[in-house]
Amino acid sequence: MKRRILILGAGLMQRPAISFAKEMGLEAVVVDADPHAVCTGLADRFEKIDLKDKDALEAFARSLQRDGGLSAVMTAGTDFSASVAWVAEKLGLPGIPYKTALDASDKERMRRRFKEAGIPSPKFYIVHQSDMEDINLLKLPFSMPVVVKPVDNMGARGCRRVDSEEELLIALQDALAFSRSGRAIVEEYMEGPEFSVDAIVYQGEITICGLADRHIYFPPYFIEMGHTMPTNLPQEQAEWLLSVFKDGVRALGITNGAAKGDIKLTPQGPMIGEIAARLSGGYMSGWTYPYASGVEPTKAAISVALGEKPMNLEPLRNWTSAERAFISIPGQVAEIYGLDEASKLPGVKDIFPRINKGSRVQFPENNVTKCGNVIAVLPDRKGAIDAAETAARRVWIRLAAPNQETDAFLYTDLYLEERQFPPSAFQITPQQRQELLQIPDPEPRYNLVLSGTIALLPFSGFLDSSLTDYHGNTPTDCLQILRTITGLTLPILTHPTPDTALLGRRFWLAFVRGSYQGILYYIDELMSQAVERNR
Repeated sequence: MKRRILILGAGLMQRPAISFAKEMGLEAVVVDADPHAVCTGLADRFEKIDLKDKDALEAFARSLQRDGGLSAVMTAGTDFSASVAWVAEKLGLPGIPYKTALDASDKERMRRRFKEAGIPSPKFYIVHQSDMEDINLLKLPFSMPVVVKPVDNMGARGCRRVDSEEELLIALQDALAFSRSGRAIVEEYMEGPEFSVDAIVYQGEITICGLADRHIYFPPYFIEMGHTMPTNLPQEQAEWLLSVFKDGVRALGITNGAAKGDIKLTPQGPMIGEIAARLSGGYMSGWTYPYASGVEPTKAAISVALGEKPMNLEPLRNWTSAERAFISIPGQVAEIYGLDEASKLPGVKDIFPRINKGSRVQFPENNVTKCGNVIAVLPDRKGAIDAAETAARRVWIRLAAPNQETDAFLYTDLYLEERQFPPSAFQITPQQRQELLQIPDPEPRYNLVLSGTIALLPFSGFLDSSLTDYHGNTPTDCLQILRTITGLTLPILTHPTPDTALLGRRFWLAFVRGSYQGILYYIDELMSQAVERNR
């Protein structure tokens, strides 16, 4: 009879664990609250159970143990390592103690363990839901800027930087809304580049399985637009980071299993953001590290979950994997272009779209609201990065018009100073902004719009600039995308002509705010209005 493993989570991030468990001759029993999760069909057996419900998980695991046996329990890429530890401890399976898993899941407990052990990490302050009744009494023991986040969530949900007292209340409300326990943590802001680490731990021995550069954008939020594996840090600094990470793993008491860390290199040295008792999500442990190294940490994690010594984790090659995200301005998806073409680019290994036609999209405020991800791998670092970034730029998302959310994003700050968030696709200068606002906005000539006889009033210097949007497209690139999709030529005209519909200020504002998506939406909306007028 096959040995069984219970895997928590049936999402994409759990696909490697489910696949490798079956490859290793195990029966993969998978649980998830979502019966429609993408990997339910991959499981040998699936059961719908909320991963927060420890008692239900324990009861199900005991039923497995009684009926054919259960050899291991694990997760990867979820924030339910405490549920895994609960089941393992109750059933006498290999794993870490439940208390240890709580220390590695709850940011308040984690910070206290680090403080006790002298592990470099930021100063912190805990805010409970009840504290919000008189927030004016809140006095932080350190100065701004700070980072506010829920103590018990992942994916940067409810996490943001705060630079003033005025922002603090909103940030705390957001963080508490994402907290299952009604607690938020306020931390000193750590200045410096950020890195991700994965490790396998067996009988206290920590084996590093990847150190990656994280690419974080769009303050005050922390949106990871990708990571590059391995890091480009000098060896001495990389070893310094990993030494501090290992100290943090030991301080938490993780002696068997996996460990995933986010760590910054600050002017004062390495400081730990967090360490979780699991393999990472974000495509690192299951995709980019295996592609770069030839080693599968997921298989090793399964072995450790079985109580067995993992296979040799020495890298077999030293390639570069680059993962990059593609995102959207707010609205509803009408069409997605370029997925097939992007997947065929040299070096591109995977494309993972997270949206479909009809999906509602928003500008990301966390790492679960991005539109998709691209992974490229090549022997040379520059080649892998270029391949991933080119592929991400090749995926074009067309939004349905009209749409109130898209209109609000593109047009509501026409006469206002640039808002901090969401940011405009192109960061123009105050002088360019004043010039934009002085461009005329001619009345639409709908009969000419319908015939496609459309031209643009000039926005001096913008198309020739070296500015780039969220994905690295230049203004010229974006105009070419618009021309390719619509078939319009859209020449630049300096003076009105009787046989041409001229587009002015509103077109260029949509361009600056929303890149190719903004101007494509503007044209689609204009065409829709022209059709209505012509009825």
